[in-house]
Amino acid sequence: MRYPRAPLSETTPVLRAPSGPPAAFSPAALLWVLRPKQWTKNLALFAPLVFALRLTDVPEVLHAVLGVVSFCLLAGSVYVFNDIADRENDRLHPEKCKRPIASGALPPALAFGWGLCAMAAGLLVANRVSRGLLYVELSYVGLQIAYTLRLKQLAILDVMMIAVGFVIRVVAGAEAIAVPVSNWLYLCTLCLALFLGFCKRRHELLLLEGGATAHRANLADYSTPLLDQLISVTTAMTLVSYALYTMSSETIAKFGTDNLKLTIPFVFYGVFRYLFLVYKKSQGGSPEKILLADNPTRWNVILYLVVVVAVLYQRLL
Repeated sequence: MRYPRAPLSETTPVLRAPSGPPAAFSPAALLWVLRPKQWTKNLALFAPLVFALRLTDVPEVLHAVLGVVSFCLLAGSVYVFNDIADRENDRLHPEKCKRPIASGALPPALAFGWGLCAMAAGLLVANRVSRGLLYVELSYVGLQIAYTLRLKQLAILDVMMIAVGFVIRVVAGAEAIAVPVSNWLYLCTLCLALFLGFCKRRHELLLLEGGATAHRANLADYSTPLLDQLISVTTAMTLVSYALYTMSSETIAKFGTDNLKLTIPFVFYGVFRYLFLVYKKSQGGSPEKILLADNPTRWNVILYLVVVVAVLYQRLL
């Protein structure tokens, strides 16, 4: 089914680049260009540590922490290169125009050198942890290069590549402590990332209105009804896959209990709360902002983690 596109008219709002001289260089821009607020995504590297029952193993915890630090530096460098490539389009965005490169607070040449330094530091830390982690992070860099140059222009595939990036984070966490990634963790991560990605695209489409394609060309291939259907599908996939995981015979045999099912209400509430914020509060553009700013979401995550640790580590504590 093809969804009709609303034609642009003389009254259709079109976003314009902000006028006025560029902002003066600020040393703080060197930090903000790495997008530290988005580093919460890299906490996904801790998932293998928790579910592999290694949370009480101090050396493994240190390896996982170094893995997160490494990935934060690497992801930050990727953000820098992406912002350099997208700086003209970002100036048309009501929120992204405030980023250091788009606003002029950080010259592109200086930003490029800074990005190279961050990438080199991240890869050096990864190599110190394990060669496997280094290879995973190099694959992430390759994916991001392909995404920036071409894949982000292809509707649906762009969101799938973002989701693969989250899966790579989980694999990186597993490589940091030398444990395999379970099929269930892979599936649940992929489904949740697809759900968040399509919510993000919906937010962008509504926020930018007539200027959506000026900022991101492939938004012309999306429509609100299409994204609503994709969000509905991925919502069901996320909830069902996690519920089946907690009650599978494999999970019960691994942890020696079926009490992980007690975490299902927290996952359901988290997804439903996110849908509430997307559809009633017009949020969803930045999952990390919701995690940091929305009190119900933050407390739900904390309680979920408490219950997970209590269920999985009761025999070890």
